[in-house]
Amino acid sequence: MLTSLESTSLERFESRVILKDGSTLDLRAIRHDDEQKMVAFLYRLTHSSSYFRFHHALAQVSKEDAKRLCSVDYQDSFAIVGTSGQPPQERIIAVAHYHRLPKRDTAEVTFLVEDKHQGKGIGSHLLQQLTIQARKRGIRFFEGEVLAENQRMMKTLQGSGLTIATDPEYGISRQRVDIAPTAAAEEKSEERDRIATVASLQAFLNPRSIAVVGASRRQGSIGNKLFRNILLQGFTGTLYPVNPNASAVSSVRTYSSIFDIPGEIDLAVIVVPAEGVLQTVEACGRHGVRGVIVISAGFGETGAQGERTQEQLLYTARNYGMRLLGPNCMGVINTNPEINMNATFSSITPPAGNIALCSQSGALGLAILEYTQNLNIGLSNFISIGNRADISSNDLLQYWEVDPATKVILLYLESFGNPREFARIAPRVTRIKPVVAVKSGRTPAGSKAAASHTGALATTDVAPDALFRQAGIVRVNTLEELFDVANLLSHQPVPSGNRVAILTNGGGPGIMTADACATRGLEVATLSAETIDNLRNLLPRGAGLANPIDMTAEANPEHYEQALKLLARDDNIDSTIVIFIPPILTTSQAVANSIRKVAPHFRERGKVLLASLMGSYGITVGNTQEGYVPSYSFPEASAGALAKACEYGNWIRKPKGIVPLLQNTNKLKASQIVKSALSNSPQGQYWLDALSVIKLLECYGIQVVESKTASTAKEAALVADQLEYPVCVKLLSDTITHKTEVGGVILNLRTPRQVEKAFSQTRQRLAAMSKEDEMQGVLIQKMIPDGVEVIVGVTQDPLFGPLTMFGMGGTYAELFKDVSFRIHPLTDVDVREMIQSVKTYQLLEGWRGSKRADIESIEDLLLRVSQMVEDIPQITELDLNPVKVLEDNNGYQVVDARILLTRVQQNT
Repeated sequence: MLTSLESTSLERFESRVILKDGSTLDLRAIRHDDEQKMVAFLYRLTHSSSYFRFHHALAQVSKEDAKRLCSVDYQDSFAIVGTSGQPPQERIIAVAHYHRLPKRDTAEVTFLVEDKHQGKGIGSHLLQQLTIQARKRGIRFFEGEVLAENQRMMKTLQGSGLTIATDPEYGISRQRVDIAPTAAAEEKSEERDRIATVASLQAFLNPRSIAVVGASRRQGSIGNKLFRNILLQGFTGTLYPVNPNASAVSSVRTYSSIFDIPGEIDLAVIVVPAEGVLQTVEACGRHGVRGVIVISAGFGETGAQGERTQEQLLYTARNYGMRLLGPNCMGVINTNPEINMNATFSSITPPAGNIALCSQSGALGLAILEYTQNLNIGLSNFISIGNRADISSNDLLQYWEVDPATKVILLYLESFGNPREFARIAPRVTRIKPVVAVKSGRTPAGSKAAASHTGALATTDVAPDALFRQAGIVRVNTLEELFDVANLLSHQPVPSGNRVAILTNGGGPGIMTADACATRGLEVATLSAETIDNLRNLLPRGAGLANPIDMTAEANPEHYEQALKLLARDDNIDSTIVIFIPPILTTSQAVANSIRKVAPHFRERGKVLLASLMGSYGITVGNTQEGYVPSYSFPEASAGALAKACEYGNWIRKPKGIVPLLQNTNKLKASQIVKSALSNSPQGQYWLDALSVIKLLECYGIQVVESKTASTAKEAALVADQLEYPVCVKLLSDTITHKTEVGGVILNLRTPRQVEKAFSQTRQRLAAMSKEDEMQGVLIQKMIPDGVEVIVGVTQDPLFGPLTMFGMGGTYAELFKDVSFRIHPLTDVDVREMIQSVKTYQLLEGWRGSKRADIESIEDLLLRVSQMVEDIPQITELDLNPVKVLEDNNGYQVVDARILLTRVQQNT
């Protein structure tokens, strides 16, 4: 049976989806008071739709029919409706319903979509959402009868990616759908989402017509700048200024309101005072506008009242199926000559290029556009998302994923709207195109009041950093570095390895570059013997032939050209950094020309070439169409950009990783342990007692050292006799996190008398601190003398969900902070990287003659913890510390463990 909490959760189910044509649709649970709307819905159906659904035409619709369709009990039956409009004008335009067959794990299912809304993918969304809810209630199969003529329904089922069996009979086929999740179903869902999102953004990036509401004649005003930018940039579509107080703006006839515009409007850019925005968006919706950009400020960024107004704004846009960009944003630029749109209030339009840029900050966006102009960096699109009430970086990633004009994606982010959705989309995009991001807010401000080692070590930047790492996003620290990396990735191939050659006419900069490469994880390559011989014959006497190659100040442009050709042919080299310090007789431009000539030799072999023409800020090496080589003022910048590009190359070459299916797990028993524990906690939060922790871990095959509890000194001695000496005695307390700090851990006890004494000493120490009431007894454990001490932990981030930690364990875990984090769920590749990325890994591999530890068993432990967190969302904090990793093939032993549970509401 469903609990009252689960039932309420179902009743409150609602979701918003984007359809194939780019419009939006609200889905929600059906309600008992929907009868009248259901009657109206059924009356609007055509003869064919009624026939396909009911296998006969409806002569009339009674309230009883509607009441039956609206009647659900949330345990054995449930229905989802798609709606348009908002109360009291809300209309039902689609419905999906399941009803469980008696005493079976199978449910009868039906779908119905109003005729004029068919073909938009609504049925696929209904099936997906209904499937999610049915799985949670123990239903494994959907069954339904489909007429042979109902090809649309057949196509919906077959396109779901679910496993389907068909039993045809006399023009009616019985469809049996296994609703267990499949890789194909996930791919289909992602494909639908991407197609719909791209369609919904066409109005913003490829509009055929734009209305500027608030276009102004006043020079210097945002309304004037924005309208003139669109006009003077040469927008290829139709432009409508809307201003009730002017007859013309910039010699273009104005319209008093959006309703006066005779043609269809794809995009409305709103530049009116905040108090007039809501009414304007309402008018846009009524006129059929597809998308709105709200430039105006005064919303969520201003506080609680502004947030409420922003919610109303989004509510209104969704009511009319419109997408919303902003509010409090700069707007959009598309440099495609077929569009030519600068719908921002910046007077700078960057040159056309293959870099797309999303900025959350409008003010910073102005500086960014000026920076791109100064460096002559071309953009395909620039989009300022502002408060991201609707459109966010998640949407833009999906658009740019398939945009042929975009090769590199840049993100400036101040916060995440939906990081879990970002984590789903980003890894798919980065496999195709590099994504480079600046995320502000890196101050390591951890929570001093954290109740676990993991919580204390999970600083504010841990989750975003883990997300970027797992998603393959190149994270940089500054805007300058953002464009340094983008300039390289947009014009050069992704590096195939870390081996670098350095060619210079000055020894000092060459050594500086080599140091910069080494500190960033690049390898200063060893040149082939053939390359060294050829360089000896080519270069002036006294040239340094070892890498870095110092051609001396006597090197001329011809030396540069011929030396670079030799390096392009050397198979020991993946990338080359060429440095030039202007001497008296040779000009920077002459050397730049030589570099440009040899650039195709590198490109043909898939090798990277970049330059540092010192003292020649802004000089370009070739043009963007042919022979272009990124050039940096200082060699450290070139090394930094190359290191980030190699980081991306390493990521796309590694396997995707899988979440393996684990054996020896018992989710049912684990859920019962958690449910029982929380039932005794009226506060909704509970530290599991020691024995329950052990039982819960054992449900997932996690190896815990043999342990027993005792509440008195004599009981402790008796329990110790049942274990193999030596043993240790540990304080049992729900409130004292660090037992060693209060003398709560006593080791290497070899007799019952020593165990009794340890119990008494622990109590006395707590009494001296006035903490005797916090002692619940002791835990007696077998001593595990050997092994490398590590820590495995989990903490819940309010935005990102579960964060899993691995690192150096024991009492110094928080002191040395030798840890790595990953976002849930973990793949086999994730756990391997987590272990290898900490210094403790050297101890596990065998340090200075010690034997290798059982690293594979720790990989298994991390995967089991990840599975446990997936199955038991009530786990808020988890510390396994220390975990002693034994010699190879001997596994590990969890020596100490703490688990905090929190009652959570079931997600719908």
